Amino acid sequence: MISRFAIVTGGTGALGQAVTLKLLAEGMKVAVPWVVPAESEALAGRVAPDDRSRLLLAKCDVTDASSMAEFVGTVVKQFHGINVLVTAVGGFAGGGILQTDLEGWNRMMTLNLTSTFIAARAVVPWMRGARYGRIVTVASRAVVPPAAGFLGYTVAKAGVIALTQALAAELKVDGITVNSVLPSTMDTPGNRAAMPDEDPKAWTPVESVAGAIAFLARTETAHVTGALVTV
Repeated sequence: MISRFAIVTGGTGALGQAVTLKLLAEGMKVAVPWVVPAESEALAGRVAPDDRSRLLLAKCDVTDASSMAEFVGTVVKQFHGINVLVTAVGGFAGGGILQTDLEGWNRMMTLNLTSTFIAARAVVPWMRGARYGRIVTVASRAVVPPAAGFLGYTVAKAGVIALTQALAAELKVDGITVNSVLPSTMDTPGNRAAMPDEDPKAWTPVESVAGAIAFLARTETAHVTGALVTV
């Protein structure tokens, strides 16, 4: 049986914490990069005592290729391999074309698309060496089909889908599957604060999205690749 060592980028966020806790509960060792100390501490505080020895937290800027490469090196040294990557880092900004300046556009690309590319590029050599890997990206239900009102975010997440399917085709021969989960509006503290007049009962629990991600990260999903899973 394949030993499962996972990296979860964005693992200190609302969805990322749910994913991290789910993978730990399934017996994986999980490494999470962090930038804000308080968020790292919040995640650590939610981890069950029996699971804490399997959680690695290390400071890393996932939008910087050198920082991510150093983080992956640390993970490999600790875990002696990497065979699961979940890219849950991201960001949202609204606005159509006239409300989106170049700085805002670049920020959406960096947070959502470039960070996914950087993480995948950092782990693929290790997965190829093992002839095994599971990569699960996080896109958005709102971009299939693309919706109006949040141009930079829409294009960035559509790019995540294209990257996912291109990598699935490229890496299939290496025993690496690449799939994407497309959540609808999730019930997170951030969304509740941003949309106080909406009913969060209609939103998707982060635990449901984490469950879909965990499924795609399993050994048994060897023949599932290039899939877009809406939640």
